[in-house]
Amino acid sequence: MNPLLEVAVHRVEDVAGAVEGGADRLTLDVDGRSPDVPTAAAVLRAAVAGDVPVRVMLRLDDTFTTTGGDLVRMIGLGEEYLALGAEGLLFGFLDVDLEVDVATTTALADSLPGVPWTFHRAIDATLDLARSWRRVVGLPGLTAVSSGGSPQGLAQGYDDLLALAGRDPAVARLLVASGGLDAEQVPWLARAGVHQFRVGHQVRPGGSSRAFVDAGLVRSWRLLLDGPAVSRADRTVTS
Repeated sequence: MNPLLEVAVHRVEDVAGAVEGGADRLTLDVDGRSPDVPTAAAVLRAAVAGDVPVRVMLRLDDTFTTTGGDLVRMIGLGEEYLALGAEGLLFGFLDVDLEVDVATTTALADSLPGVPWTFHRAIDATLDLARSWRRVVGLPGLTAVSSGGSPQGLAQGYDDLLALAGRDPAVARLLVASGGLDAEQVPWLARAGVHQFRVGHQVRPGGSSRAFVDAGLVRSWRLLLDGPAVSRADRTVTS
């Protein structure tokens, strides 16, 4: 399976660099939350023109929980994003005990039938990562889970996440390795069967959120994923 490079964008000015650099998919959020409709419209127009799919965040505040009223608002937002050209969405909820809120997450997925979506990094805030993965794997429409293995991302969660992917093909198939991904981690994750990788600050000059996505930095990740170290790992997994 060919490696997929996902690039996080926050505004329309980020799109050109991501597309030119060779991104396979974009994710759109603004400070970790849903963008306003004009921002989403501008980003989606630019990405569709570049023939790169975009998944847009459904999250209204800084928490991973939600209410019935928020759920209705997110369904409406999701429908607007999809009408504007979004390929899919990012969402996922936890309950007050920091467990995956399967009922609420399923309710949103069922309200947007046939739409591919990513369970975002809320999973990293749960108390038992392996148990949380077992709960999300079978959710309707789910095609990806963005995770760094811990609230601190791959800097702390890499070893546990690598082990989990290595022993469970369903995890490896869905995992989008994210949260401070380091180039040295990529071949080992690929060897475990992971084929989706997400970058954000890594492709902005100086790692600054104020800097726009840079095509050259994206291209360096594209070359890494398409290079022999990752290709050999992929052949090892699939042979």
